[in-house]
Amino acid sequence: MNKQLQKLEKLRHFLLKEISSLTTEQLNTIPDGFSNNIIWNLAHLVSATQLIFYKRAGLPLTIHKQYITPFLPGSKPGTLISNEDIDAIKELSISTIGGMQTDYENQSFDNYKKSENLERYYGIEVLTIEDAIEFLLYHEGYHSGKIIALKHLV
Repeated sequence: MNKQLQKLEKLRHFLLKEISSLTTEQLNTIPDGFSNNIIWNLAHLVSATQLIFYKRAGLPLTIHKQYITPFLPGSKPGTLISNEDIDAIKELSISTIGGMQTDYENQSFDNYKKSENLERYYGIEVLTIEDAIEFLLYHEGYHSGKIIALKHLV
């Protein structure tokens, strides 16, 4: 699990580097043909991690709902995300990974429950926390591609 979470952390650092020179306006821009923006995608990754890890295990979420609810699957950006919230999202994208590792080592995810939604939507069975991290890496890759594509359009 440690190796998988290290991959996740490296991917998140890569994304932060890729978007580091973008302005607040660029991070919030929704190009024609897209339904969301760069910062929504990054926040969605943070939100999805909380839901896939903590909610499925019946544990309390470790971040405030303001960084979860607006970024749920199927949602779209409703308002511009402020500099303050952008900074918080960037920080959470890295800081939450260490907590996940600690919680895994403490066996906090032993009550992990199968995700019917992931299986229905993606056709991937996620039965254990180990399955969840494998899925999460796939999900991260998908949204990383979207972030890179959006970066070229803003």
